[in-house]
Amino acid sequence: MSAISTHHAGCACHLHRRHFLGGAAALSAATALPSFAQAQGPSLIDTHHHFYPPQYQKAWLDWDDARKLPHYPQQIAWTRDGAVAEMDRAGIRTAILSVPSTPGVWFDQGPDAAAKMVQICNDYAAQMMRDYPGRFGLFATLSMLDIDTTLKEIEYALDTLKADGIGLQSNYGDKWLGHPFFKPVLEELNRRKTVVYVHPLVAACCGNLSVGTFPAVIEVPHDTTRTITSLLLSGTLARQRDITWLFSHAGGTIPMMAGRIDSFYGKSPKAAEFAPAGIFGELARLYYDTANATFAPTMAALLKLVPVSQITYGTDYPYFPLDQNVSLSQAELSPEDLKAIESGNAMRLLPRLHA
Repeated sequence: MSAISTHHAGCACHLHRRHFLGGAAALSAATALPSFAQAQGPSLIDTHHHFYPPQYQKAWLDWDDARKLPHYPQQIAWTRDGAVAEMDRAGIRTAILSVPSTPGVWFDQGPDAAAKMVQICNDYAAQMMRDYPGRFGLFATLSMLDIDTTLKEIEYALDTLKADGIGLQSNYGDKWLGHPFFKPVLEELNRRKTVVYVHPLVAACCGNLSVGTFPAVIEVPHDTTRTITSLLLSGTLARQRDITWLFSHAGGTIPMMAGRIDSFYGKSPKAAEFAPAGIFGELARLYYDTANATFAPTMAALLKLVPVSQITYGTDYPYFPLDQNVSLSQAELSPEDLKAIESGNAMRLLPRLHA
């Protein structure tokens, strides 16, 4: 099939995100306390954890240089051993690896180059899983630019590499995941009963809508809302019932927008077709991670939308600190609910983690 457009206006997000988040990551590295891990042993499971294979790292730095963008220090400094050391300090037993969202895996070089980079990244992550038994899992990335190629990538990732699931971006070339172009891919993931993790990025349409702030602050969480709404209203969530969805950053702005979506579409004559469980019911079936979303108001909104059973611990490492259980404790959760978010729900979602 033909490739979709690979143009993304992510440069502004890429630039400003680094200035903002570099300090947060550096602060985390300087202040992370080992007391949790020393007292109990690593027990947290991080479902939102990025990594940088050398070839991917070089391609990204070259991509930055071509656009005169500064490099993110924590990205350059990232190493496999360093990631494990940070996990030990933060009490994280296992981290599920995924590729960062911007600039994806294609670097404006087309489907063939993207497919090559996909294999490099997935093979590298699989090697990390072998070299550090029990410490890493994988949400394998896909190129998504050519359907036939992408279907082969799914087969290799799940059958050969034994990935825990698939990692997708919220949009590709301004096509969100409910777009008909992606139907064959999602049908295959549904057939395989796959866990699909979704990470947002700034869409090409909207990088200049930042009203003076970093695009990552507003547009990234909004793009999660766009793709969830796309999946909902297109009927994809209703049709592909055997995909288990996990969304980043507490679902972006979905907890605040759910009622508004319901007020517009909940009483639609076709609502039973695209939302057989109702708008709120469909949204409550999804999973959401806590990456950069453990603030009391955010967690309160999320917990009004979904049960505790649908929330997993996520950090967005190395962009945000690994020790987010400190602020998560402010959500006034019971010890049982806190443990479920910190590890129990992820183990239910990804049974291999029980081992």
